[in-house]
Amino acid sequence: MWGCFIMSAAAKKTVLTVAAIVALNVFFAAWSQYAAADLYKKGSTGATVTEIQTRLKAWGYYTGAVDGTYGSATEKAVKFFQQSNGLTADGQAGSETLAALGLPTGGGSASGGGDGGSSRSGEGDVDLLARLISAEARGEPYEGQVAVGAVVLNRVEHASFPNSISGVIYQSGAFSCLDDGQFDEPVAESAYRAAQDALNGWDPSSGAIYYFNPSTATSSWIWSRPVILTIGKHMFCS
Repeated sequence: MWGCFIMSAAAKKTVLTVAAIVALNVFFAAWSQYAAADLYKKGSTGATVTEIQTRLKAWGYYTGAVDGTYGSATEKAVKFFQQSNGLTADGQAGSETLAALGLPTGGGSASGGGDGGSSRSGEGDVDLLARLISAEARGEPYEGQVAVGAVVLNRVEHASFPNSISGVIYQSGAFSCLDDGQFDEPVAESAYRAAQDALNGWDPSSGAIYYFNPSTATSSWIWSRPVILTIGKHMFCS
């Protein structure tokens, strides 16, 4: 017959304390690894840094070399981008800034070594497109929201515009919501669905690359564009 091992109260307390410490260490190690994966700052290198520099340079925020090294010039450019788009201007590319750039979050490496991150992210594109739709088409019928998203995607495919969703959205003067603060407002749930529908190929705009609200438009040039159709308050044009 096996004997029973009886643990003293003090021993039980010690075991529980050690277990708690181990659990906390595991948690903080995992949290630190996750947090680092979404943070690029001075000293970081790799493919994602290269993509950050490429996009900032294409949009006029960065004038330095695209070399994959996050130096002082990149930090300054990131801060300029953040200030211009209502983000916390700390010069570090965290998850919020990466999403605004249309880049993936959660899977990169922010250490001194390189990384194998992709330059495009489906999730990042959905979030960015949804934010634009929510700001530009808030209160519009659902079909009109999808149509606004489709216009962005049509521009991506058009030779006259940048060839990425983030490039189209952040192109200087393209969307007034980036200037009046609407882009930074909470995103409507319907905008996420509309963004996904547009990305899945639904184009209620029938190929439009422009749209405008005739009651608020101040540009005489936009009235010269051939109107394809009207959805809600927006006219969609070629």
